[in-house]
Amino acid sequence: MYQAPRGTNDILPEDWPYWRYLRDQIERLASLYGFERIDTPIFEVTELFERGVGEAASVMVEKEMYTFTDKGGVSLTLRPEFTAGVMRAYLEHGMRVRPSPVKLYSIGPIFRQERPQAGRFRQHTQWNLEVLGEMDPAVDFEVMSIAWQLFEDIGFRGLSFQLNSIGCPRCRPAHIQALVEHFSAHREKLSDVDKRRLELNPLRLLDSKEPAAQPLLDRAPRSVDFLCDECREHFATLRSYLDGAGLPYTVNPRLVRGFDYYTKTVFEVWAEGIGAQAAVCGGGRYDGLIELLGGPPTPGIGFGSGIERLILTLKAQGVVPPPLPRPLVQVSYVAQGEAGRAVKQAAVHLARELRRAGIGALLPFGDRSLKAQLKAADRQGVRYVVILGEGELAAGQLTLRDLAEATQQAVARDDLIPWLRRRLDQA
Repeated sequence: MYQAPRGTNDILPEDWPYWRYLRDQIERLASLYGFERIDTPIFEVTELFERGVGEAASVMVEKEMYTFTDKGGVSLTLRPEFTAGVMRAYLEHGMRVRPSPVKLYSIGPIFRQERPQAGRFRQHTQWNLEVLGEMDPAVDFEVMSIAWQLFEDIGFRGLSFQLNSIGCPRCRPAHIQALVEHFSAHREKLSDVDKRRLELNPLRLLDSKEPAAQPLLDRAPRSVDFLCDECREHFATLRSYLDGAGLPYTVNPRLVRGFDYYTKTVFEVWAEGIGAQAAVCGGGRYDGLIELLGGPPTPGIGFGSGIERLILTLKAQGVVPPPLPRPLVQVSYVAQGEAGRAVKQAAVHLARELRRAGIGALLPFGDRSLKAQLKAADRQGVRYVVILGEGELAAGQLTLRDLAEATQQAVARDDLIPWLRRRLDQA
């Protein structure tokens, strides 16, 4: 038997209420906060991602990206993250002339050939949000607030922020140099993975899960101790907004981002009850990215949150989304012999008429017995069964059975739609 490729999953009908619920909540909040949706292609020229992530994140470029060459000889890559593509669209379409800040969000698949883990797949769906054109720490607070409000509104418990500032190009080099000196003094204790990080991206050492690195991390230099005056003021102001709103946070000196373009604020939202990987959202400021891609200096901040991981958290915390709407009406028919053809044809057209009137309706197939049709209706949660037979067809009437009340009555054919609308509006 064929199986889905490793690191991918099928979204089955029973899971769609979670997906619908989350997307509806995201779109509602995006509207409240004034965000507009943008959808970019799922593949871009490979150079865009190579420039966007920088040399220090070359592990992703070399080992995780799904890259291929098209028939024209162009190297293309399935998007491993949203931000670079959104920035490309921002520049290509001259969006900087829009009222500032430009506030955008996306929902769609991203692709990384990494080790699958709980709620994280090689193809997974991400809610992505970006704000461009404003340096104000109040923007950082707003971006963090919309993430918090979503998770609070959908019923997550034990929420908290993990927060850090990694500085800017002016003050970060001093911190990186201190990290290099600290870890180089203990290089023999590092794993091969962490030795590579020391060479390529020392900041990622702070995110190491290697056992040998843990004692060294406890004594590692902290980025907040190296901040310039501007970054220090930015971080202090953001913290004052969080304090004023009563939102809990922990300054986490080990919280970093792997891409070169991140500056100042980095954050995650953690939720309880989902195991060791508690983060349900991560993001930060990337004030140098637009310039890196060839545009003018443009501040920006954003985050990404995996939909599959959010659904995993909903299930772990016992949050049950409202079910998707289902048809509450079934058109059943008793079709026997030659005369039964006309009855079935009338049932087929009646079901179509109900749907065109905005009333969800099911129609049994295969000319099963009325008893079997009623059992099927009950299994599918149908409330009303419209029964059509030769007698009803001749009299211009229909038999209506209420499965919940175990009652039935005759209704004139022309009165059926108004009758059903009244009952369904009351349900």
